[in-house]
Amino acid sequence: MEGPVGLGGLRVGRRACSVRLDRARGLLAWTDRHPGPRTRPPNAQRSYSVPISEIITVEETEIDEKKHNSGKWQKMAKPHAFTVYYVKRARHHHWRCGQVTFWCSEEQLCTQWLQALRESLQKLTTRPKHLLVYINPFGGKQQAKRIYEQKVAPLFNLASISADVIVTEHANHAKDSLLEINIEKYDGIVCVGGDGMFSEVMHGLIGRTQKDSGIDQNNPRASLVQCNLRIGIIPAGSTDCVCYATVGANDPVTSALHIIVGDSLPLDVSSVHHNATFLKYSVSLLGYGFYGDILRDSEKNRWMGLIRYDFSGFKTFLSHHYYEGTVSFLPAQHTVGSPRDKKGCHTGCFVCRQSKQQLEEQQKKALYGLENTEEAEEWKVVRGKFLAINAANMSCACPRSRKGLSPAAHLADGSADLILVRNCSRFNFLRYLLRHTNRDDQFDFTFVEVYRVRKFRFTSKHSEEEDAAGQPVGPKPLGPVCGDPPAPCCCGCGCPLGGSTWNCDGEILNNSAVEVRVHCQLLRLFARGIEEKPQREERS
Repeated sequence: MEGPVGLGGLRVGRRACSVRLDRARGLLAWTDRHPGPRTRPPNAQRSYSVPISEIITVEETEIDEKKHNSGKWQKMAKPHAFTVYYVKRARHHHWRCGQVTFWCSEEQLCTQWLQALRESLQKLTTRPKHLLVYINPFGGKQQAKRIYEQKVAPLFNLASISADVIVTEHANHAKDSLLEINIEKYDGIVCVGGDGMFSEVMHGLIGRTQKDSGIDQNNPRASLVQCNLRIGIIPAGSTDCVCYATVGANDPVTSALHIIVGDSLPLDVSSVHHNATFLKYSVSLLGYGFYGDILRDSEKNRWMGLIRYDFSGFKTFLSHHYYEGTVSFLPAQHTVGSPRDKKGCHTGCFVCRQSKQQLEEQQKKALYGLENTEEAEEWKVVRGKFLAINAANMSCACPRSRKGLSPAAHLADGSADLILVRNCSRFNFLRYLLRHTNRDDQFDFTFVEVYRVRKFRFTSKHSEEEDAAGQPVGPKPLGPVCGDPPAPCCCGCGCPLGGSTWNCDGEILNNSAVEVRVHCQLLRLFARGIEEKPQREERS
């Protein structure tokens, strides 16, 4: 029976209810028949509904007979009850575990409801049953293990999800483990930590998938195979940018509930190569210049804790280094949006769906010779002196910058937003940085250019001169950090010796010359995306 199921005789507390299970619409709805005159007029009704897809579990419940059989209820038979645990919306995209207990005096009626609800839940095939969990006990505020044990594990147990937990002991522990472990028995992988922990799990999963498929990651033109397993992120780091940009909140309970209900969100991944050698994958920020210098300096001040980012950011701003080089890029002509259209990426994003479809059509035409291949397409070239070169696969929003570096960047449209900030005065650069925290258009400056791209390459002037001289182009020696005595410029552009470094999702890449390619929807997360119009918010 796929139609609505409505069975009478149920109560919530002392209130009689009309309860309805609408399988066709995927809803469990109930209405208070007589909520009482204290809060509402007599005979007023109050309606509730929960999507079946957001019901966590249903359990048979023992209730206090004295509470229900006192007073005028004392002649009632033994009560039978069941409790529905479900997702409850709270403020600012936070989710909580809500519950409602229905009871009646007929055991058969209670059994019928339990059976009907459990049958509906069994049809939700996207929900995980067995997970592999990696916990980073060292990242952020070193609270990952406590967060998992106290906030996440109880919810997984409630939803009957089993988990194999691995507490990482050193850098790349999770990555190396994923290259060897039998991952076929799991429905997904969960990382408990910050952006660095997610990056490690991501590299392990993508690397394992390409290894099993015989794909050479060192080939910058290789078409990577999409990963089958989804990744869940339990935020426990210092910034948790990826979690914030895909869920809308850095909250462990919210993320755990997204995993439980089996949400699935595609995610673009950029591969970074240097001289036909694979370096890293990136899902959020790839930054050269300002953000690369901040990261390089902050790594020398890890003893300062999280304040090191503010300290290094201030030093880097005062140093005001610029870097000369050449950026060439392939415009993302398949996308239906633009970096300045103010249309952010939300749940069920139309831009991502349409852009992916158009990209696939272009690739099919190129395959059959009906359209120019990538090699024949027109690359754009920009030369100059830059304070920052940033490529954003997502908005890069975080609690301190709720718009992020590129507010209209999309998670799964097969493109990245390439932001070029040319050399300008400190005052103008400060104006640009402040735009990340207010509602003004941060690209509305003459010294800022933004492009939506599928590929791009960058070569610093220092690298170009080495190539011309026939010298090997390897990792460049790092120059002095901001605040050290100035060293002679190696390329005549005013930059420190050796140029800047790349900030790749919070990790340093010393190779200034890189080739970057966006792989459309290479990964999937246990997430729904940011809900544009959340349901009625409730206090948690």
